[in-house]
Amino acid sequence: MRTPPQGYGSDDVKGRPPESPSPKFPVLSYLLVFLVGGAVAWGATEVFSSHSQMGSDLGTSESQERLPAVSAEAPTVTPRTEEAQIVPPSNFVADVVTRVGPAVVRIDSERRVSARSLPPGLDDPMLRQFFGFRMPDAEQERVQQGSGSGFILSSDGKIVTNAHVIDGADSVTVTLRDGRSLEGRVLGTDPVTDVAVVQIEAEDLPAVRLRDSEGLQPGEWAIAIGNPLGLDNTVTTGIISAIGRSSSEVGVADKRVDFIQTDAAINPGNSGGPLLDQDGQVVGMNTAIIQNAQGLGFAIPINTVARIAEELIENGRVDHPFLGIQMVDLSPQVKEQVNRDQSQALRVEEDEGVLIVQVMPGSPADEGGLRAGDVIRQIEGDSVTSAEEVQQAVSRVRVGDRLRIDISRNGSPETLEVQTGVLGD
Repeated sequence: MRTPPQGYGSDDVKGRPPESPSPKFPVLSYLLVFLVGGAVAWGATEVFSSHSQMGSDLGTSESQERLPAVSAEAPTVTPRTEEAQIVPPSNFVADVVTRVGPAVVRIDSERRVSARSLPPGLDDPMLRQFFGFRMPDAEQERVQQGSGSGFILSSDGKIVTNAHVIDGADSVTVTLRDGRSLEGRVLGTDPVTDVAVVQIEAEDLPAVRLRDSEGLQPGEWAIAIGNPLGLDNTVTTGIISAIGRSSSEVGVADKRVDFIQTDAAINPGNSGGPLLDQDGQVVGMNTAIIQNAQGLGFAIPINTVARIAEELIENGRVDHPFLGIQMVDLSPQVKEQVNRDQSQALRVEEDEGVLIVQVMPGSPADEGGLRAGDVIRQIEGDSVTSAEEVQQAVSRVRVGDRLRIDISRNGSPETLEVQTGVLGD
């Protein structure tokens, strides 16, 4: 409750003892006392009425205007509620979310899996001992549910997400920002890059804008939108922490992706959602986290996503070129270890390059003449010093293309031509 204005304190309510009126004007004195007392009583009534009004409507300006101006101090003024304007927060993150948010979707998938279990009533330990390992069992079917994110590539309903979000799904449901839930049809998945495309039957949908991820630099703003842990339309921000993180560094060695690293919070359920720059353009697709780590999220560069999505839309699958070799980065320490291992019939003379540890029988590398113990020095004239660089060189060509590979075999240089094959065939 507001402290009553000066002049309405306890002393004023009770009233100080008035000075004795002049005995010469007794009637006039009593009349003055009566008028002053009436004014005080009227003022107190207005104050209590004003305070009561504050309790009901938080002190509107109307009640304040009725207060008599009895204090020389400036009164506390409450703004007129009808004149107050609610200004929405305005920053680049809020602007991006407003524009791009409607193009981000939630993807729910279901798949039925079979599991063998004991029939009801036969799970008693005594019965298990009696039957032993030949105890009869029954096959049961159960439903696995998964949830992730995605974003709309085109207004006709083509959506990209992670392949692992819909892997093996019997049904896919896409929920739009406006609340509509539509059945999704899988156009194709690519486990090698973890990219998938889903089609929904809708028109005039909001679509994202893509940016060339080749120009991305560490330190740029990063905005992630998705549905982590079932919390739809969640927005997190951070920066691009690094680029070109290899699949082995991220812990998914079976993927062929150079990941974008970000400290924008990414959690289960963010998979398949967009990673945006400060202008709202998609630079990557959120896909991976490292367990028990903080500030370590990873996204597939959008250039890779767009290329794979285009092939999936056109062909329903992606053919990846491969050589069929197992390799390791060569260093003086690796050289010493290999030469010291008597069980290996290898002898390495070089200190750098990429050492071929094993060649898959019948593979393009085997047919092209590569052998275990060879050290790859160059591919198409470009020097290579890591297995990742070899993989990148192979990924840049198409299936059936020939690669010129310069190697060192037992210390002698050789040049071979190897025709790439189809991974998985």
